[in-house]
Order: sequence, then C-alpha cells, then structure tokens
Amino acid sequence: MSLTVRQTSPVLGDSVLLYYHPTMENLARTIANKCDGKSKGQDGERRRKVQLCDSIEWRTFHDGFPNLFIEDVGDMAGKDVIFLGSFHSPGIIFEQLSVLYAIPRYLAKSFHFIMPYFPTGTMERIDNEGQIATAKTLATLLSAIPLSSKGPAQILIYDIHALQERFYFSDTVIPRLETAIPLMQRELEKLPDRNDLAFAFPDDGAYKRFHRHFPEELTIICAKVRDGTKRIVTVKDGNPQGKHVVIVDDLVQTGGTLRECAKALMDKGAKKISAYVTHPVFPKQSWKNFMNCSPKFENFWITDSVPHASEISQNEPFRMLSLCDAISESLLGHDLKPN
Repeated sequence: MSLTVRQTSPVLGDSVLLYYHPTMENLARTIANKCDGKSKGQDGERRRKVQLCDSIEWRTFHDGFPNLFIEDVGDMAGKDVIFLGSFHSPGIIFEQLSVLYAIPRYLAKSFHFIMPYFPTGTMERIDNEGQIATAKTLATLLSAIPLSSKGPAQILIYDIHALQERFYFSDTVIPRLETAIPLMQRELEKLPDRNDLAFAFPDDGAYKRFHRHFPEELTIICAKVRDGTKRIVTVKDGNPQGKHVVIVDDLVQTGGTLRECAKALMDKGAKKISAYVTHPVFPKQSWKNFMNCSPKFENFWITDSVPHASEISQNEPFRMLSLCDAISESLLGHDLKPN
C-alpha cells in the first residue's frame, strides 16, 4: 500500500517547516493557516511564516514495514523544523520514529515534535512485580531523537497523565508539558449559566493535575469506594447542589467512571452535568455509551489530539475544541520569533 503526499510550493527563506503524519493533516493545515493569520505579534513584531511541507511519502513494502522518503531534505539545512505526529495506534509509531530520527540528521537548525497525546501515560508506574511501565519505554524511544545544531529536540505534549513522566525522558530531549484547559474555559464563558458552574474531578489524580485552573471553592472531588466486588463512585469533597457540574479529566477510555461520577453528582443535587477531556481515546467506539445515557450529559468537550476525534464530534453531546489555537499560541509565543 502507498500513501503519498507531495510538496506543492517552494520553501521560503525565513520559514519554519511544518511536516506531519497523514493522520494529523487537518490539524497541521489549520495550524499553518492560524500562524500565518497572525504573522505579527501584539507589539507589531514580525513572525516567521509556517511552511506546510507535503513531501513525505508514507509508503510500505509488501511485508507491511515502512518504505519512507522525504523529497525536500536539502531544504531542511539551517531551518527550524516541526513535526506534528500521533502515536494513538502502535501500528504507526515505528514509521514516525523513523522520520523523527532522520530529520535532525539533515542539518535542521532546531527540531520540535508535537505529540498532543502521550498514549502510554496511564502505565507510568509499577504496583506489582511483573508490570511494565510502558510510559518509560516510549519516553526512552523518543529520547533517542538526535540533536539538532541548536541542541535537543523539544517534544510538546498536552495534558500528560502524570507530571512526573517528564523525568522518564533523558537529557537529550526537552519535554514541554502544555495544557488545553484554557480552550475549555473559553467555551464555559459562553454558557448562559456560567455563574452556576462547578468543576468535578473523578479522582485525586485528576484533582492534582487540574485544580489550579479553577476556583477552589467550586471544585468537587469524587472517589471510588469498594462495596464487595463492586466499585462505587461517591462525592468525596465539595458541594454540587444546584450547580451545572463539569467533570474534568485528561483522557477517557470506556467512560464508565465518568458516567458513575455523573450519577453520584446528580444524587447530590447537581442540576446539569457536562464533561471535558483532552484526549478522547474511546477504544472500540465506546463514545457511543454517552449518546442518550442517563444521566444526560449537556456537553462533552473533546480536542482533536487523536485523529478519530473529528468523527466523534459529529455526534451529541460531543463538542470539538481544536488544539490548533493552543499549539499556534505556543508556537507564536516563542518558536516563531524571527532569528
């Protein structure tokens, strides 16, 4: 099978080159357009153009292994290069690692890898002998990205599951841990009942990661308790009475905990339930469990950190918040300043 994309325009002299994996093409194009639309900072400072590069041929041999080719490697010399990728599936990690290892060797001045979703983040520790911390394994693979002439590659990750995972990377790369929470906060300002909001966290871990973004008096912490062989979600701290409660977490898999959390909040008097997660993983289309579920979710905000988020957002109660704004603002704030 062959999937080929080709460059359509010449590389400009002061451009930042933006490459991407095909699964992230839509987000890459919106990022490039967004950055070009803000070619000057608030102070009138000139920003460099983001040049979208469509020149990587993502082909495979008959045995399924990658057969990759970058047409314009000569243009990378002395340039700042960005690669937008996605590791949402094990089947596409190897081909992207091959590209990540190659780009700095073509004399890129600096290199940024934007990987919105760090997929092994929930496997960050060992509780029993025999468990394998695959988050450490993936961080080790990414730490092998070669140095560019400016130094270590920077890896942008959004709402990582555990902050300590930054220490799984070696000193040969620089992990930059960003958050997409401001995207959700902007949406909340548009709600008619924005003065009646409260914010719930499914467990202590989510509270630790996100509570600083919200007024302490409006936060609610849920917890799982064991009742025989069952695990029941209860409201551990905070008061949802009469509030439109937004459940906040970094990612969702099957969504069972979120739905149980919603039930506990409604039992304690919440008037409405919404949810926000940065990474809508939803294996085996488990997002369908939130369509017509009880209690009803008024809104379920997600980002496009994984490619299938676009499909999910076409269905109620899901609302897409594109990482384009968050990534563009991060790049415009630092990486796109003129040399």
